[in-house]
Amino acid sequence: MERLSKSAPAVKLTEEQKKQLAELDSKYAAKIAEREIFLKDEMTAAAAKGDYEAVAQLEKQLASTRKTLQSDLEEKKEKIRKGA
Repeated sequence: MERLSKSAPAVKLTEEQKKQLAELDSKYAAKIAEREIFLKDEMTAAAAKGDYEAVAQLEKQLASTRKTLQSDLEEKKEKIRKGA
């Protein structure tokens, strides 16, 4: 524990920073859920048609979108943590 705190000291966040981080989490959770709902509806429609290649492509798109949004979220959170 002591070594960890030396290499990466704990950052003290202000209440405003905590509020901003919570807002970002909420905003991005909503964005991810929105994309999941849309793409899962598309996957269901493609599966009903028997187009399993489209289903696989939509699954890849969903994973990529989720990863991109998570990355954007982490970048913005890091800026807030650094006070930028």
